[in-house]
Amino acid sequence: MNALGEALGEICAAVLPVPEKLYHGNQGSHVAVCTLSSMKLLGMIGCSKIMDNVCVAGRLLSENKGIDSIIEYVSTGSVNTIVVCGMDVMGHRAGHSLFKLYKNGTDEDGRIAGSESPDPYLASPAHKIDYFRLNVTLVDMMGETDLGKIHKVSSRLSASCS
Repeated sequence: MNALGEALGEICAAVLPVPEKLYHGNQGSHVAVCTLSSMKLLGMIGCSKIMDNVCVAGRLLSENKGIDSIIEYVSTGSVNTIVVCGMDVMGHRAGHSLFKLYKNGTDEDGRIAGSESPDPYLASPAHKIDYFRLNVTLVDMMGETDLGKIHKVSSRLSASCS
């Protein structure tokens, strides 16, 4: 990320703070849910039976630090499947970049190969990116906000991981 991007990020964080939200559920599950920019959906999932099937539910707003956070979280080995649902962030396209990372990895500069996001550079070390790509399955439900459909998929995945 360049200096101008960092400065603008700091200004945005001060003017329009987005609360960090992470809901913890069934710690015996290896399934997580990522609602991308759909904060209302995340809140509804956090208070629903979906949390019986997943270990954690959170959101993804940026194509760099947000994806680095997911890579760090899954490197502990507690998650092997992420259901990616909700609406992608306009402009940043963090969900798009997450799937491009999964498919293509990064180049030698840490840029997510094939990403069309404005600043898709990761700080995560190569071995953690490799772990993510080899040991985690992404389930593409981008655009889906129906709790019933998300619950059905998370139930099936949780049962298959048991």
